[in-house]
Amino acid sequence: MFNNKNILITGGTGSFGKMYTKMILSQYKPNKIIIYSRDELKQYEMGQSFNDNCMRYFIGDVRDGERLNEAMCGVDFVIHAAALKHVPVAEYNPMECIKTNINGAENVIKAAIKNGVEKVIALSTDKASGPINLYGATKLASDKLFVAANNIVGARKTRFAVVRYGNVVGSRGSVVPFFQKLMADGAKELPITDVDMTRFLITLRDGVKFVLDNFTRMHGGEIFIPKIPSMKMVDLAKALAPDLPHKVIGIRPGEKMHEVMITANEVPYKKVWVNLY
Repeated sequence: MFNNKNILITGGTGSFGKMYTKMILSQYKPNKIIIYSRDELKQYEMGQSFNDNCMRYFIGDVRDGERLNEAMCGVDFVIHAAALKHVPVAEYNPMECIKTNINGAENVIKAAIKNGVEKVIALSTDKASGPINLYGATKLASDKLFVAANNIVGARKTRFAVVRYGNVVGSRGSVVPFFQKLMADGAKELPITDVDMTRFLITLRDGVKFVLDNFTRMHGGEIFIPKIPSMKMVDLAKALAPDLPHKVIGIRPGEKMHEVMITANEVPYKKVWVNLY
């Protein structure tokens, strides 16, 4: 469905955007892939690896509605991946997180409707399910905005959906590369928040595939949630470095002991797809 289409990815220089671009280029022949992000260095570096004729690199911030409107001209599909995602950073800089994750979501919605984009999928997180930290709360608000956006399109063709999954293994800033860097630097122990803490994990490739597949499935208003495994972080540390001891450092502000993908209050509204993931 992506052949000869124009696709825009907000926050496209991140781990998701790079893998998405790689998979799209290997499986389809898009007319344009527009990487929309605010960091010129990351765009330059990505352009060294992805320099096909269909690639376009737009400097812009999702906080800037006018620039988003320009970037979405002629676009068929949008993936909204831009966000401020680090829990402690969001706790310390709450207004900045709100401006990007909530106001930015509203700008994406308005620009998509104005330009007649066909389908928009916004990336969410398990932290939006029963949130206790600001990051999760802003993503919950973002999810609500994208679902509700289907109510205001009227006869126009634009449709919105959300994909929610857990921690992406190996993504920038996540625990696996963090542990690997400590090991490479000769650390004598690995920091563990709590020996009982668990997290949902999904590979980057599987996360991208799940998003791609849901462009076909979506009708508008869905929150797609894959069934993915959860594991103890202490077991992950043991798998990566069996011989290194652990140091318990305690839960940071805004962290849960166990994340959930769907709350008990949401369960009555679920619909199960066979072989969804």
